[in-house]
Amino acid sequence: MAQSNSRFAVVAALVGNAMITIAKGATFLITGSGAMLSETIHSIADLFNQILLLIGLVRADQEPDQRFEYGYAGERYVWALISAVGIFFLGCGVTIYHGVQSLFHPPELAMGEMNWAIGALLFALVIDAIVFYLAIKGEWKNAVRYNKPFHNYLRYEADPAAVAVILEDGAACLGVIIALAAILLTQITGHHYWDAIGSIGIGVLLGGIAVWLIIRNQELLVGPSIPREEKQQVVQILKNNPLIDDVIDLRSRVLSIDNYRIKADLSFNPAELSKRLKKKALAAYPDIKNEQEFEEFCQNYTKDLLDTLTEEIDKIEEEIQRQIPKAQHLDLEAN
Repeated sequence: MAQSNSRFAVVAALVGNAMITIAKGATFLITGSGAMLSETIHSIADLFNQILLLIGLVRADQEPDQRFEYGYAGERYVWALISAVGIFFLGCGVTIYHGVQSLFHPPELAMGEMNWAIGALLFALVIDAIVFYLAIKGEWKNAVRYNKPFHNYLRYEADPAAVAVILEDGAACLGVIIALAAILLTQITGHHYWDAIGSIGIGVLLGGIAVWLIIRNQELLVGPSIPREEKQQVVQILKNNPLIDDVIDLRSRVLSIDNYRIKADLSFNPAELSKRLKKKALAAYPDIKNEQEFEEFCQNYTKDLLDTLTEEIDKIEEEIQRQIPKAQHLDLEAN
């Protein structure tokens, strides 16, 4: 579900930004506005970034194999990180550089053609707002589905591809407003520095988003532990089982947005184990007549002990996965 929502959001953003890039680029060629060039660069950066995000989502769908036994889910983080770096250097770096250049060396603006710029920006605002709404709607449903506060879900659990679309299109809407303000102030005052300031403002906005996405994807590539509340939920399930004496160690890692790995070292309660095996052992014990039969008894008792532990661990794993479906890789060990 999360994967399909992410892919829909990325494809919608890709189509929307392709149309917007053409409109903004044509308007820049007509007007020569620095703010419009910044917005064009912004849209080009978004377009290429969404292509990278889509590549990551497609590659993440590959089935596990002998080389990558836990699958290719991490591909989405690699490509999302490349996308974020692209936003930083292409979107932020080039835009701020052009804005500073325009500040000291104002270009000739076709002031009479600025209505074209305003029209293109309003068109972009409508498209970006639609894509932004669709992306927000998809992730809001996921947050409700997992009963999580929306902000916390976006910060810690949502697919980075979907978060990137939300941030990019949210920034795109804000960037359009900045560009509109810059163009209107340039028209009203006749001072070209407003256009340059708008360009720099858009660049700073892109830089902030890029840094956030880089940090988030770096965390996911390194492999954070699962959310605290779900980790506590696992511990509670284990401690509620009368056969488990103590949870000695529990470690976890987020393999992908819908795949957790959890490893726990458990101390089992010998009294409870003995209680479960006692009846069967007492039934077999009186039949022991010689050393060979005693050896067979010990072997059978050991087998029953291991079978009991195995069955109980299987039940515990089923209960954990019932309550936390994302816990797909469980490793519970007796210590």
